[in-house]
Amino acid sequence: MRLFLAPMESVVDHHFRTIYSEIGGVDLFVSEFVRVNDMPVTTKTLLRECPELANHSRTANGTPVRVQLLGSNPQTLGESGLKAAKLGASAIDLNFGCPAKTVNKSHGGSILLKQPRLVGEIVAAVRAAVPSEVPVTAKIRLGFEDRSLYMDNALAIAEAGANELCVHARSKADGYNPPAYWPYIGKIVDALDIPVIANGEIWTVADWRRCKAETGSQDFMLGRGLVACPDLALQIKAAANNEPYAPLEWHELLPLLQHLYLATKDQYPLRYLGNRLKQWLYYLQLHYDEAAIFFERVKRYKQPHEFAAVFAQLEKTG
Repeated sequence: MRLFLAPMESVVDHHFRTIYSEIGGVDLFVSEFVRVNDMPVTTKTLLRECPELANHSRTANGTPVRVQLLGSNPQTLGESGLKAAKLGASAIDLNFGCPAKTVNKSHGGSILLKQPRLVGEIVAAVRAAVPSEVPVTAKIRLGFEDRSLYMDNALAIAEAGANELCVHARSKADGYNPPAYWPYIGKIVDALDIPVIANGEIWTVADWRRCKAETGSQDFMLGRGLVACPDLALQIKAAANNEPYAPLEWHELLPLLQHLYLATKDQYPLRYLGNRLKQWLYYLQLHYDEAAIFFERVKRYKQPHEFAAVFAQLEKTG
């Protein structure tokens, strides 16, 4: 069993991947999408979006990172995939799942699921361009306006030569609202000869057990559930191996929160200071009561000395 951290746009950047690699339990990361238009993406852009490429496509402690591309031009996607492969990408992942309106309006992400033939052409072009030893993978939703073409897209991707397929068990129209429609993934698993990674609405070990039972998948991608509960992957692996596990306590997360703040604080003007920390706290409060208290305390902070003071106090009190 492999567990992936979902490439949540504007959340799971390289700083976040570093932290989760240190926590453990995640076997593979996928970069935020690199947009490819009518020109191949530049080396500079690839290294900016996936700096792990400079470390053999791995985090500092060795967890593989796949480069994710998004676009609708098969030729430039193929050329961009080749460029990423030459930089050492562990795999090239193709985004057919992003539901963002701005992305869909520019003919990228989940809107392509209305055109299974084009989806297949994109996968085929990238597969042909990238060396055979570099996996080409894809991530889809179950459809755009509805779920009627879910199997057409899955088959198109597999037949075009993809090595793996990740399926978010909702359509674009479904958004992120529960439930996730896991039985659809089960049908894809039965129809395809390549690994199918199940994604969607896995918040707890119990959710993982139900998802596994309903999909038949052996691999799983965790998104908001893992961001809210940073050791969910470790909990799942312990459960899979029938091993005891003591969940992370709040005080164990405090150094990681400080690490994220310090790593990202210089990237934004003062009015947005600490926004990445606040973003993570927003998710963590779903699992930790202490995170809600912390969030309420810092949500209006905009000065470095304010954050320094609160972390200093937390170091004393936990």
